Amino acid sequence: MDLPITTLIALTTVAFVAGVVDAIAGGGGLITFPALMIAGLEVDFALGTNKGQSVFGSFASVVRYARGGLVDLQRAKVTFPAGALGAFAGVSLLLVLDREVLKPLVLILLVAAGAFIAIRRPGNAPAGPAPSSPMLRAAIIALVIGAYDGFFGPGTGTFLIVASVALLGDGLAEASASAKVVNFASNLAALLLFAWRGLVIWKVALPMAAAQWCGGWLGAHLAVRRGDALVRRMVVAVSLALAAKVAWDLRH
Repeated sequence: MDLPITTLIALTTVAFVAGVVDAIAGGGGLITFPALMIAGLEVDFALGTNKGQSVFGSFASVVRYARGGLVDLQRAKVTFPAGALGAFAGVSLLLVLDREVLKPLVLILLVAAGAFIAIRRPGNAPAGPAPSSPMLRAAIIALVIGAYDGFFGPGTGTFLIVASVALLGDGLAEASASAKVVNFASNLAALLLFAWRGLVIWKVALPMAAAQWCGGWLGAHLAVRRGDALVRRMVVAVSLALAAKVAWDLRH
């Protein structure tokens, strides 16, 4: 479909802002997906095109976090394939199941995520022994939330951050870095399936992708430099915004 140049410029601007937010706290899809719908894309094309642009932002974030020394490469060797496998399963389910049943559950999870981060002081990672079987835990987290990302999506990055802090003992900055590894894997896997089904409008996705790349790099840069305090504030804000959106959707 052909969109007016003003609409493409607006979508590109939205993608940049979403890239910054998503790199720090997750939740960029809350910004880009509704924007694509408002621009006139049908739901399935909006989902596919959203993955077509968001994968670039998540990749840029991973690169910047890695340069900042926050990516656990040993863990990534496990979580990347697990996240991709989960997303493949999630997108496959999306094609045959009704996503509406997830909305009440998503609302509960988002409120819980926001509450957990809100009461947790930045940098207050567990001081006790490391969790048992951390690689297995990390793989399960990546698989489950990767499937959720492929199937539904909103709040994926936020859920990954909270899971990394609560179950793996990560600090918030490290959790953001780990989240982007999984998010990149799930975005890439989902994109491959959406593209195979012809559901990505590349004329829209590519300009947004360039902006997502820049926003993702900037957001990760800010998180690396400013650490847990910035991530904590952003996660709380994004969690509450996502919860408000899902609650509003449930009224219709």
